Amino acid sequence: MLTFDLKAICGDARAGVIHTDHGDIETPIFMPVGTAGTVKAVHQSELRNDIGAQIILGNTYHLYLRPGCDLLRQAGGLHKFNGWERPLLTDSGGFQVFSLADNRKIKEEGCTFRSHIDGSKHLFTPENVMNIQRIIGADIMMAFDECCPGDADKRYAQRSMELTHRWLDRCIKRFNETEPLYGHHQALFPIVQGCQYEELRKISAEYIASKEPEGCAIGGLAVGEPTEVMYKMIEVVNSILPRTKPRYLMGVGTPQNILEAIERGVDMFDCVMPTRNGRNGLLFTAEGTINIKNKKWESCFEPIDPNSTAEADRVYTLAYLHHLIRAEEILGLQICSIHNLAFYLWLVREARHHILEGDYAVWKSGMIDKLGRRL
Repeated sequence: MLTFDLKAICGDARAGVIHTDHGDIETPIFMPVGTAGTVKAVHQSELRNDIGAQIILGNTYHLYLRPGCDLLRQAGGLHKFNGWERPLLTDSGGFQVFSLADNRKIKEEGCTFRSHIDGSKHLFTPENVMNIQRIIGADIMMAFDECCPGDADKRYAQRSMELTHRWLDRCIKRFNETEPLYGHHQALFPIVQGCQYEELRKISAEYIASKEPEGCAIGGLAVGEPTEVMYKMIEVVNSILPRTKPRYLMGVGTPQNILEAIERGVDMFDCVMPTRNGRNGLLFTAEGTINIKNKKWESCFEPIDPNSTAEADRVYTLAYLHHLIRAEEILGLQICSIHNLAFYLWLVREARHHILEGDYAVWKSGMIDKLGRRL
């Protein structure tokens, strides 16, 4: 089974190690998003060596549509297909289905939707989502859920949560009826829902905890609700979820969000922000954010980040990166993406260090102040 060793607790912040058949994951951890089997603009060797990624994500919705289950099965799963030998996690596709509001219909059986690629009609059920994730072969599989809008009224949010719980029971049943296809263990993480309603979040967290999962996820946040509400919901949920299991906050977020969530007991994170913002010329650094398109960087011949683990950050200058982005050169998108991912991984490693040292809250307070600056 997937196991989790807690090494230190500082307040509610935790440092631990998740053990999987494809290797160990030191937490807190940020997971680069490889939606379609690739982290955009980044080679696997760069993920391993420059960025230091310990686990990456794939997405059931996108991989199901393209390249498809038959090809992935022939390849021996996503690990062999994309050459990533470390742990993988797959999102069940629930959020992608949620985002197709005009092209999907949710009912008890599952969710019918139309492909964003060719408009073809498909059905996701808890059962076939488990089957698809078995074929993908991720070390951590996510339960199929409905992610309702952050501003949903309480009645809708409750119906959505209850549907997610019924779907979870079907996911667990199908998961237990099937076996991994490629000889390594796969874990199933259920997802806490309940929108911005404390009562619903408590009910959902208690329901998820009662299933005794190998790990737990918190979904349906950072989808439109105020940041303060998100932090409150994390506190409510983590007061209930088992302390001995990893906790994954899905789709969050900014460096500040991550540090605040770590302080509230979250262990795992993912977000497209570092690569998406990087492709638009926004760099995250320990001293604040840089818009590399701004003219002030045109003649700045300092390294992008001399202390970075990424070779490009040490070799290339801010002036050169400014030129690449202004000229719309692909190399610029690669460098910005690698830089931001390396920074996110540096940030969670530093957080882990300060949890182990016992001074996380003091360190976090200083970092939050710097991260909000515009350079």
